[in-house]
Amino acid sequence: MTAPAPQASTRRAAGIVGLAVVASRLFGLVREVVFAAMFGAGELLDVYIAAFRIPNLLRDLFAEGSLSIAFTTLFTRAWEKEGEAPAWALANLILSTLLLFMGVLCVLAIAGAPALVEVTNFGFHNVPGKFALAVQLTRILFPFILFVSLAAAVMGMLNARFVFGVPASASTVFNIISVIAGVALAFLLDPPARAHWRHPVFDQRALYGVSLGVLLGGLAQLAMQLPSLWRLGFRFRWSLNLADPRLTELWRLMWPSLIAGATVQVNVLVNGMFASQINGGQSWLYCAFRLMQLPIGLFGVSLATATLPAVTRAAARGDMAAFGHTARDSLRLTAFLTLPAAAGLAVLAQPIIALIYQHGRFSAHDTHETAMALQAYALGLAGYAAIAVMRPCFYALNLPKIPLRVSLIGIGLNLALNFLNMQVFGLGHVGLALTLSLVATINMAQLAWALRGRVDLGPGAEWAGFVIRCLVAAVVCGGLAFGAERLFAVWRIPEVLGLGPAVALGVAGYFAAARLLGLSESAEAWRMIRRRLPFRPRAA
Repeated sequence: MTAPAPQASTRRAAGIVGLAVVASRLFGLVREVVFAAMFGAGELLDVYIAAFRIPNLLRDLFAEGSLSIAFTTLFTRAWEKEGEAPAWALANLILSTLLLFMGVLCVLAIAGAPALVEVTNFGFHNVPGKFALAVQLTRILFPFILFVSLAAAVMGMLNARFVFGVPASASTVFNIISVIAGVALAFLLDPPARAHWRHPVFDQRALYGVSLGVLLGGLAQLAMQLPSLWRLGFRFRWSLNLADPRLTELWRLMWPSLIAGATVQVNVLVNGMFASQINGGQSWLYCAFRLMQLPIGLFGVSLATATLPAVTRAAARGDMAAFGHTARDSLRLTAFLTLPAAAGLAVLAQPIIALIYQHGRFSAHDTHETAMALQAYALGLAGYAAIAVMRPCFYALNLPKIPLRVSLIGIGLNLALNFLNMQVFGLGHVGLALTLSLVATINMAQLAWALRGRVDLGPGAEWAGFVIRCLVAAVVCGGLAFGAERLFAVWRIPEVLGLGPAVALGVAGYFAAARLLGLSESAEAWRMIRRRLPFRPRAA
């Protein structure tokens, strides 16, 4: 029996994972920028996004969501209570079951690809050849879910044995390999582009190369973790027993988060269905929402992660005053941070999109359309982040059905509003982004109302005054950032040089206005931001 792994410091482990997540998001953005530059926001990029969406959503739902959490829990429990050999036996059972079920799923999806594309992207019929190309790419990309499901299970085993760096870096390796291999295979499979490599114009043959590169990236994400698992003593042996009670226990742990997570994925699929009727619509929405995920992750998800253990501890002790105080402070800080971020994204959408995406075949028209989608998404930023903070509160209160019910209402509302947008109002892809923002805001209001009925979040008049002051400060932030960006444009200063100072001026203006308006959250927000700076300023 191998020596037990030393239990790593939680703070150190969190730092390792945090750095790896930042690197993954950075290289993920690089991957998207490269592919957008190669194909532009139109038929080819639409098809790639649509074909990759289904296996990628399944990855979010299963591989890196409920399955990963449930398997890590079971594996750790088996190791601590039963020992090393039973834990490895459980790992072999889960991996064998995954190979069987995901393998069957891939075969069924490849055979039924026309039906999948018909249901999720029926609008592709409007452009000749677009539907058939989406079917072919779906067949190529679907095995991706097999690789990342196995990679997630391996990551769970490594984390359970206090190995964090390698599995946390696996998604970064996926992004790097998918770009390098994808671009290389694109040139290999597209001779005209290879012949004019300085100014290549890629066609659908290059799209096949990019898709194969993504598959290789998924395989690399799995393969890079296997040596660490081998060193821990794991040896794979086929072990399949579908009647094993441990599989029942795995499902029992999975299904609550699976259902809750599925509602989000359904909304994504529904919006993709409607966007498929607009040539370029899926590309514009996808690029815009990727930028939205940065402030949601930095503020909403990070605050939710910090809130969950505190409110869970308070609920376990029956200290509802502490529960309410923690939830109130987290929600106030969320609003304080996300409202200026939304203002900044709204007023600087055009230069931000141009700086990041407008390269190669991603045109000025694509930048304009993507920027309008980003402005529409920005309206719901505070709602998205607040939902992330409030949802754990209901789990801490053992009331998971409330956020589930709210999510299901959101699905119906999203479907109805998207139908009205496309069939009645004709707002196009901007209307789809507006719908998501509106649904997020309504869901936030429902959760806040339900939570306020169970814990004391403070008087309504106090909240109204707080939000109004935050909005005034956010207007100052947006106005300064917009004015500075316009002034730099008049002076013909390149966006790569002018955007940073414009953002800095907006942030400085917001904090100054917040201090003048008596918003105490400015001090806590600065401490939170300072902890994320690579070089922390010394305290005075």
